[in-house]
Amino acid sequence: MSQASLRLLDGGMGRELQRIGAPFRQPEWSALALIEAPEFVLQAHKAFVAAGARIVTTNSYAVVPFHIGDERFAKLGRTLAERAGRLAHQAASESTEPVTVAGSLPPALGSYRPDLFDHQRSVAIHRELIAGLQAHVDVWLAETQSSIAEVRAVAEALGAQPKPLWLSFTLLDEVGQASRLRSSEPVADAVRVAAELGATVVLFNCSQPEVMAAALAEARDVIQSLGQAIELGVYANAFPPVSAQAEANSTLLEIRRDLGPESYLYWSRSWVAAGASIVGGCCGIGPEHIAQLHLHLLPYKEVVSA
Repeated sequence: MSQASLRLLDGGMGRELQRIGAPFRQPEWSALALIEAPEFVLQAHKAFVAAGARIVTTNSYAVVPFHIGDERFAKLGRTLAERAGRLAHQAASESTEPVTVAGSLPPALGSYRPDLFDHQRSVAIHRELIAGLQAHVDVWLAETQSSIAEVRAVAEALGAQPKPLWLSFTLLDEVGQASRLRSSEPVADAVRVAAELGATVVLFNCSQPEVMAAALAEARDVIQSLGQAIELGVYANAFPPVSAQAEANSTLLEIRRDLGPESYLYWSRSWVAAGASIVGGCCGIGPEHIAQLHLHLLPYKEVVSA
């Protein structure tokens, strides 16, 4: 297991914005508050920091044509990305503890849909997001990546950009099977490519808690075989498995009743034991979950690392 100190990532921005009363609807999802009422975005960031998160993710996940439309993205994409970066940076800078700002680079053409991938279009969309975010972020977090092709497009868009690259993959929700991305590519292959692209952190997100530990074990084996110092992390979602044809955030899915803060803490302990040094939450994981991790997971890390 990695001996890096455990860091807590924040939780799912969209559900938290909805919970606190921000403007919220499909298809804009979490981007609507960024457009109409950015003060709610700042409020949500601060809630996660107050709960114990020491990594906050910019609210740029839905700032893509899939959510806000081609015309609005062409006019406002870079501006909205800059706003998302600035709000996350403000929340981090107002904390009494050091907080890292992760610039969210989402799947450019729809979550969970590697079949819709187009390399040139993805690179162009990411370059707009990067241009808006770059002045405000500490690391780049390409998240909910369903295929190896998607992360290669992110790396091309970033070019020689010097900030650390974190790559987070979303997995097929099949317990007991070999760990695979939603493209059906093996996790081991994805981790090798992540190392090739210079990623300093590999994470798994927006998948069921039950599939994360196995993916971590496979990733850890690959990293050890390569002799590289790449950190591992997890931030699972709290909604039930979706079909292979579904797009994440295309509908508002129900939250699992068995994934309250204490249950999520249980799963998080298994990820730390499997090698994760970054833990947070994705869709449906709120400040109350992060607070539970802050209270109980950090001491647990000290025990299992001894």
